[in-house]
Amino acid sequence: MIIPVILAGGSGTRLWPLSRTLFPKQLMNLINKNSMLQNTILRLSGCENTGDPIVICNENHRFMVAEQLEKININPMSIILEPVGRNTAPALCTAALYADLYVDDPVLLVLPADHHINDTDAFITAITTGMFYAESGSLITFGIIPDTPETGYGYIKKGAKIENNNSNNQLDAYHIEKFVEKPDLESATAYVKSRNYCWNSGMFMFKVSSLLNEMKKYAPEIHGLCKKSVDNGVKDLGFFRLENRSFSKCITDSIDYAIMEKTDKGVMIPFSAGWNDLGSWEALWQVGKKDTNNNVLIGDVLTSDVGSSYLHATSKLIAAVGLSNHIVVETSDAVLISPRNKVQEVKKLVNKLKEKNRQESFSHTTDYRPWGTVECIASSKKFKTHKLTVKPGAKLSLQVHFHRAEHWVVVKGTADVTKNEDKFLLKEDQSTYIPMGVKHRLENPGTVPLEIIEIQTGSFLEKDDIVRYEDDYGRKNIS
Repeated sequence: MIIPVILAGGSGTRLWPLSRTLFPKQLMNLINKNSMLQNTILRLSGCENTGDPIVICNENHRFMVAEQLEKININPMSIILEPVGRNTAPALCTAALYADLYVDDPVLLVLPADHHINDTDAFITAITTGMFYAESGSLITFGIIPDTPETGYGYIKKGAKIENNNSNNQLDAYHIEKFVEKPDLESATAYVKSRNYCWNSGMFMFKVSSLLNEMKKYAPEIHGLCKKSVDNGVKDLGFFRLENRSFSKCITDSIDYAIMEKTDKGVMIPFSAGWNDLGSWEALWQVGKKDTNNNVLIGDVLTSDVGSSYLHATSKLIAAVGLSNHIVVETSDAVLISPRNKVQEVKKLVNKLKEKNRQESFSHTTDYRPWGTVECIASSKKFKTHKLTVKPGAKLSLQVHFHRAEHWVVVKGTADVTKNEDKFLLKEDQSTYIPMGVKHRLENPGTVPLEIIEIQTGSFLEKDDIVRYEDDYGRKNIS
């Protein structure tokens, strides 16, 4: 059996301002109506003998991940929550240890949640080939046959071709000679010309026993700490929480460095399927649908004399004149403008925002909660105005604030309100006031989304001012 392991813990800083720490690119609809995470799982529908996936993400994204899986009718084997990011070696070790508890030595298919693959049939063929070698004990990495000298990808050099007589094996496979870090343009050009190198896709395939044996051999400390973390982990509302202390002691290391560069069981399967890791705005321009002027235009965009550019509007009109080879991305709280050949520098901008502790690096004006969304409409030191959207049947925690009061106005739907011992309904255009220190709760008993305008006033308006008494989502006194 194949168990997909979906790596969904990245932050996608190169796609700022759309991608933020609390809402990264793998959870966004960048190509079609589905998110990158959803597309990653849906493209496996043609793959035989595939079980329910294991998804690895962090605490902040857990409810969004669960909701997105539910929307495409996927019931995962588990959603594993990493307490801290430690790169792919610890993540995959914990996934293998977890899968080993429930399935007898399955083959793990490791897929980052933020990749685009245009030719699904070619992708499935590569997986079928990989299954043959993985079942024989090899550790498979999938190489992408390059068509341009990309400097933003790592490369893998082919070793000797592996000869076999399996008629079902449709693609060639090679021993791995070496892994190469992201090269300069001259080196990348030489690699592509030689036809001996592939892009390192970050996709892998191996039996649980094969991976764990190599982890014990080449990364015993990571294996030991991950085993303690899994053994002492706990199930919580459909999530599996790794034990924090042991996992946090793991060194930050990729599966490439920890295992694949050392093992003698490594095999690369090259394939071509219109693959792109969507690691920059340039990549989105490359895969996007272009107009007659070679532009990718998304949202409310008006252009004159604009060519070979990517313009993405989310909340306001973008009007552009005389641009060529540019990226313009608008969100409700930030605008990015860059030449296409400079978009790799976006990460530096995000680092500057983080150094200044700017909110724009962490979250959008709309914050996603397990019960719905919170959109900040206006704010100052002494007040905040939010639009709350509560999903049908959902409810906020029973809570109290000691430094702020709240005023709720219903603009759509019906609200079931709890204030201390009182419980009552509010309909459209009705309101209520929640003084400081009053225990309260908001519920949506209806079948349509409930929309509330919330005005907060007080001396301290941050998330820290909350004490929860009951919560359907297992949250403590944060977020």
